[in-house]
Amino acid sequence: MKIAVVGLGAVGGLIAARLAMAGLEVCALTRGATLAAVRARGLRLLADGEEKVARIAASDDARTLGPQDLVIVALKGPTLADTAASLHPLLGPQTIVMPAMNGVPWWFLDAAPADAVLSDRRLASIDPDGRIGAALPLARVLGCVVHLTCSSPEPGLIRHGFGDRLIVGEPGGGTSARVDRVHAALARAGFQAEASTDIRHAIWYKLWGNMTMNPVSALTGAESHHIIDDPLVLAFMLGTMEEARRIGARIGCVIEQSGEERMAVARELGAFKTSMLQDCLAGRPLELDALVGAVHEIGTRLGVTMPNIGALLGLTRLMARERGLYPPAA
Repeated sequence: MKIAVVGLGAVGGLIAARLAMAGLEVCALTRGATLAAVRARGLRLLADGEEKVARIAASDDARTLGPQDLVIVALKGPTLADTAASLHPLLGPQTIVMPAMNGVPWWFLDAAPADAVLSDRRLASIDPDGRIGAALPLARVLGCVVHLTCSSPEPGLIRHGFGDRLIVGEPGGGTSARVDRVHAALARAGFQAEASTDIRHAIWYKLWGNMTMNPVSALTGAESHHIIDDPLVLAFMLGTMEEARRIGARIGCVIEQSGEERMAVARELGAFKTSMLQDCLAGRPLELDALVGAVHEIGTRLGVTMPNIGALLGLTRLMARERGLYPPAA
């Protein structure tokens, strides 16, 4: 299997390094300082106190890499619309595209059940002009949910934190040979790979916890344990999660677990900086649309009352705009 990883940030770098170290044929589309570092020193992975190096072909031009069997898109949400069309040279007739990204993906409503109440399936908050869907159509897509922590302290260096769980599945559910192939490749690379028959539910379940912890951490600068241990903040997040639960139930993503149970799981993970807090501290654009904006858009179209989600979106968006981390108001 020929695999291209698009974006060698924390998640993309970890996946690319592990796949390459497992003997799979891996290349990467990246740019700038990361491209220079990988070409000069290889892609370095620091895990369990040991640094290993993966030597992979890397380029900032997809035409030099050519068609692949699997394209793993590990970009930050705000960059995907401007990048999607440039991935065309990586796509052969049977190429699978698997986004390993946070939040609601562009294809999420396209794969919703036929009896879902939404007639317009395009998410304006994620793909406002349809460029992503046109470049990366649903028929090519496999869903993926990332459950792990990692960071990139410097270009070309990935530090693995904890967890190595990757869930993959067909957007419309069920099983398939291509899910089996990708699952096998990830398992070979040492990931705790799982094949899901309902990947949309797995995406919504992760989002259900992520959509509160991430923006609250960016607003406050707090690590996860301090957020969960503040009773007023926790109450706000639980209210937000209840609103998201009601939205999920309307689009075929029913969550049975309570918010308190979900936060108890997060507490067991110990202290960590969320990806959005890391982006905020580094001055990078925030993935607010995929984590909160899309949920607010879906809820608005469904007529769901969601004061907490609205407040969370408004406050985080305003903070990000004031710091130049989110596009200005039109």
